[in-house]
Amino acid sequence: MERSDRIKEALQSHTVALPDGTSLPRIGQGTWKMGEYPEKKKEEIKALQFGLDLGMSVIDTAEMYGDGQSEQIVGEAVKNRRDEAFLISKVYPHNANLSNIHKACEKSLQRLKTDYLDMYLLHWRGLSDGSLQETVEGLEKLRKEGKILRWGVSNFDTSDMKELMGIENGSNCSINQVLYHLGSRGIDFDLLPWHREQQLPMMAYSPLGQGGSLISQLMNNLDIKEIAEKHQAKPLQIALAWTIRTKEILAIPKGTSQNHVMENAEAATIELSEDDLQKLDKVFPKPDRKMPLDII
Repeated sequence: MERSDRIKEALQSHTVALPDGTSLPRIGQGTWKMGEYPEKKKEEIKALQFGLDLGMSVIDTAEMYGDGQSEQIVGEAVKNRRDEAFLISKVYPHNANLSNIHKACEKSLQRLKTDYLDMYLLHWRGLSDGSLQETVEGLEKLRKEGKILRWGVSNFDTSDMKELMGIENGSNCSINQVLYHLGSRGIDFDLLPWHREQQLPMMAYSPLGQGGSLISQLMNNLDIKEIAEKHQAKPLQIALAWTIRTKEILAIPKGTSQNHVMENAEAATIELSEDDLQKLDKVFPKPDRKMPLDII
């Protein structure tokens, strides 16, 4: 079996189920900082399209990314291929009120060159009292209008999610997108277990970390090197395979070249053993107490 066929098969078999039954591959595509450098535009578009070719249908973006330039890149990438993509964008908290959310959504749709989003997320919580209730109301209106098919949240901790579930229509939330990788495991203590109890999936952004500390640990630790060699993989692929090790996590690593996208997608073919997981837990211990939610 060719490498690309093996990857496609793995992505089709390793899926996350949304509350409405929609099945998504556990590895999608992130776009943070895409579109900010004109000289990289063509390569970024090709990378996203290559991801679609492999079956990485989930593409995540936001109005914040490059002040809309990321959405424009995604729009170019899915041109004539809209039915192959599961498009997610995110709204600023200051636009997530009844006065602004419709206009913000319309602008995102225009930049993406589509008439609907598969999912729309609140990027993070606003600070004003009652804003969450108003946001849910605005999201529900967009859903009823067909502008979005589903909605969710991002950077919500356990207390935020519990509050959301107590709001009218708050239980219509489809996903919570948070920072999660081997070097940032705070959600393992209470947020991820709560999501499992609710049968509500999570989306991991920056699943390979930001900056050099995690990469340095991955590249220099002998146990991780041993695991990577056993699976004929790279340490970063082992880290990504760890992030999607369970059926309720969908990761959205960014790939800015076709080779990078291929390596990200190939992580879906790696089946970590219990021994592998124990070794990774030893290097990157699970938290034994509540940790503040990591946000970047």
